[in-house]
Amino acid sequence: MGKKITKNDLYAARIFFNAALPLLRVVVESRPDLSKLFKGKSFVFQVSALYVRAKGGKMATHFVVEDGKFTVKVNEVHLAPDIELEFYNLKDFILFFSGRGKPLPQIRGAASHPLIFAALLRSLLVMAGLLQAQDAPKRLQDQVLLVKLYFYLLPAGISQLNKAGHEKIHQWALQSPDRAYAFAVTGYPALNSYLRVKEGNSKAGRGEYPRCKPFLTLRFDSPQHALDILMGKGDMIDYIAQQYLTVEGAPEFAAIIGDYLFTVGDYAKGLYLDWKETE
Repeated sequence: MGKKITKNDLYAARIFFNAALPLLRVVVESRPDLSKLFKGKSFVFQVSALYVRAKGGKMATHFVVEDGKFTVKVNEVHLAPDIELEFYNLKDFILFFSGRGKPLPQIRGAASHPLIFAALLRSLLVMAGLLQAQDAPKRLQDQVLLVKLYFYLLPAGISQLNKAGHEKIHQWALQSPDRAYAFAVTGYPALNSYLRVKEGNSKAGRGEYPRCKPFLTLRFDSPQHALDILMGKGDMIDYIAQQYLTVEGAPEFAAIIGDYLFTVGDYAKGLYLDWKETE
């Protein structure tokens, strides 16, 4: 008998497939030591997990790589990838990518493409090492990359939970007029990201919000202080008082957005597995 898949498992799987796995491209493009490993290479790489209720019997996200350039195909199953990590069920997939366990997937294509597989494995380990870290990196360039990963992951994760019908987040989105929530670090425009919400719909984006001034912007004065908050090492109220964090726009909504960011983080770190399941 297969492992029971709960509603929370489906929320977590959606975050991993649609928001976290796409960050592999960001990691490779941000690290010259990794991007050079793929120069001149063309292939399709897929991560999947068997799930009987999904179309085709599995969920997946795959990467089309052409001459070293990554294109992400979110929540799409490729029928014949060159290399694939296929997990036997969603629970194993979540345990593996959250760092809560080490269930091994079925690996296809590694023997035929050993150098590419080695490069992918190294890149996945770098990404996992950053996202699963308990403390901020020492080097500034690593701090910048980790903030970028968080700023891309967390708004996208909120949007994915809304689209999946997460009770609290979807109800908030249904009641929301057209509003944008932005995230920034002063002096680092490449880290900007945002979440737009309107009457039940949501969309996460990278860069500055293009339409108008955001309804709310959480702006940090440095990558280190951003990580302090994102990793639960600092107090938001204290950081606002010390001007490490500036809340631009509607400050009364900062706590709501902060709560939803940590909800995504709980799913991405597998902490929800410690909750008492209601179904």
